[in-house]
Amino acid sequence: MLQGKEIVLGVCGGIAAYKAAELVRLYIKAGANVSVIMTAAAQEFITPLTFQTLSGRPVHSELFNLLQEQDIGHISLADRADLLVIAPATANLIGKLAAGIADDLLTTTVMACKAPVLVVPAMNSNMWENPICRRNVEQLRNAGCQVMEPATGMLACGWEGQGKLPEPQAILEQTQHLLAPQDLTGETVLVTAGPTREELDPMRFLSNHSSGKMGYAIARAAADRGARVRLVAGPTALSTPRGVELRQVVSAREMHAAVMDLASDCSIVVKAAAVADYRPACRQDQKIKKGGESTLSLELQRNPDILAELGQLQGERFLVGFAAETEQLLENARRKLQDKNLDLIVANDLTAEGAGFAGDTNVVRLIYRNGDVEDLPQMSKDQLAHSLLDRIRSRLHGKEEAGCQ
Repeated sequence: MLQGKEIVLGVCGGIAAYKAAELVRLYIKAGANVSVIMTAAAQEFITPLTFQTLSGRPVHSELFNLLQEQDIGHISLADRADLLVIAPATANLIGKLAAGIADDLLTTTVMACKAPVLVVPAMNSNMWENPICRRNVEQLRNAGCQVMEPATGMLACGWEGQGKLPEPQAILEQTQHLLAPQDLTGETVLVTAGPTREELDPMRFLSNHSSGKMGYAIARAAADRGARVRLVAGPTALSTPRGVELRQVVSAREMHAAVMDLASDCSIVVKAAAVADYRPACRQDQKIKKGGESTLSLELQRNPDILAELGQLQGERFLVGFAAETEQLLENARRKLQDKNLDLIVANDLTAEGAGFAGDTNVVRLIYRNGDVEDLPQMSKDQLAHSLLDRIRSRLHGKEEAGCQ
């Protein structure tokens, strides 16, 4: 979603300035182009060379640099920006912006910028709670700036409270939200993610290696694009994406109940969870003890087929399934597409480089109801989520038009 976007990052003078370097790295990794503006105070905490190396672009700091003004200048920086981010934003910088003061390159660029402005404060907790600072923050919000709340925790000054710079990953996600097209507004999207667990006894369970990353990425991307998103997730270590309604489950039967409860009024359903096909026929109340036998037999019972039931539901919805395979990828995926009555299936070869459950990238083939096959190159799961939603949105509208004929 950030591919090719122009982000201007303003860095102010605070100890959290070092985290801005990681933010630049994340932006570049997501495909954005980053121009960094540093205040004089920021250069006391971290060198311009660090940002120049990470961004691949010169760092800007002087308002009256005639050589730069011919080519770049504060007006050019403001005009090229798709988003202007200030992280960390000090109490001093926030006060200047609230008062309309433009006395350096960063504040002048903000005043000239018509793109969205994201302000990410970081300061001592007493400064953050000061009524003057709170008034200034509210004034920026009223002027149309987006202001993130500082995180709470141990501060560099030794105090504990609210005032920490949010983690770079959180700032990245807020950036993606602000730059995402709102082309799914009005849609209700149901996403499933993660593994399920089928208990053998109080200590053991049957499960799989699914991390939930792909499903969470889809849920996050859909929410960023304006959809109402319901996420049904098995056990994962992931945080709930902003704006997403989460229903946590453990077993396949719990996931089945949750999905069937939520799916009826959804226009898009994406089944990215790796659901156990079988469960133990009998869960033991006590720990299964190791006996003298060299083998142990388990009787398994089939779980409900959630995807097949979704395919038989009445009503118009776009249904997407996933097929993770180790062999005969296309053949198995096509069979699943037909058997489950899907509109689209996302097939990925778990043995392919850059694919798999735990990684942050994926390589997939998309197979559509009409038989079309589209190969997508290796990309991050966040990028893949948006690519998938682009195609779902396009096909969904075509399906709706066909249904009206």
